[in-house]
Amino acid sequence: MRARVERGSAVVDFVLVSTLVVPLFLGILQVGLFLYVRNTVTAAASEGAAYAAVINRTPADGEARTRELISGVVRDQLIDDVAAEETDIDGQPGVEVAVHAHMPPLGLWGPGISFTVEGHAVKETGQ
Repeated sequence: MRARVERGSAVVDFVLVSTLVVPLFLGILQVGLFLYVRNTVTAAASEGAAYAAVINRTPADGEARTRELISGVVRDQLIDDVAAEETDIDGQPGVEVAVHAHMPPLGLWGPGISFTVEGHAVKETGQ
């Protein structure tokens, strides 16, 4: 008799557990994707700044190098702007590459995340 009373309870248990597990899984996946994109863009900005800091290179070269590195890994739609400029780093001439990007939400809810990363390098001198 007891087996008939519990018939169908597995479906209810599945629904209750999946309403907790699926959003948790999607949230962890979203955080992982965000960290991957942010770290990739940060590495590209740093590499672009180092490229532009070499003798006979300009900040425009670093900007182009950064765009090239990003386009090979991250979708171009995620990158809003790449800008490079000469700057002063602790009293030394340097180059700064800034990348403005965004991450759309993974699911159907929640706002997107906008972020900015920067890469810096001290400019080489011919002395």
